Amino acid sequence: MPEFLDKQSFMEKIFDYENNTEWNFKGDKPAIIDFYADWCGPCKMISPIMEELSAEYDGLVDIFKIDTDKQQELAGLFQIRSIPSVLFIPVNDKPRMAVGAMPKEGYISAIKDIFNVELPSKN
Repeated sequence: MPEFLDKQSFMEKIFDYENNTEWNFKGDKPAIIDFYADWCGPCKMISPIMEELSAEYDGLVDIFKIDTDKQQELAGLFQIRSIPSVLFIPVNDKPRMAVGAMPKEGYISAIKDIFNVELPSKN
């Protein structure tokens, strides 16, 4: 299951923006953050996809969710103007934002392209 982040857990696990101006990712594996709101239809469509990806990429990619209504400061930090917005955070590179819902294959492709992570093949 994706982990829900608030300001405190975001600063502990992702980026301490109050003490750093330069991006400095704290994670030890790539991460995805799904910015969503409960009233957002497309967000509800990708929620089960994020749950599946969280299970399939367990140990390879961390998946988080941020409720933009409850965490307005975090939404502002990333200038979220429309949701769903999905932030892909490589370990040693700048994060990249994808706006709008994608099919599961789109997220798998982005994980492969941005993180260079592929699912282990099932024999």
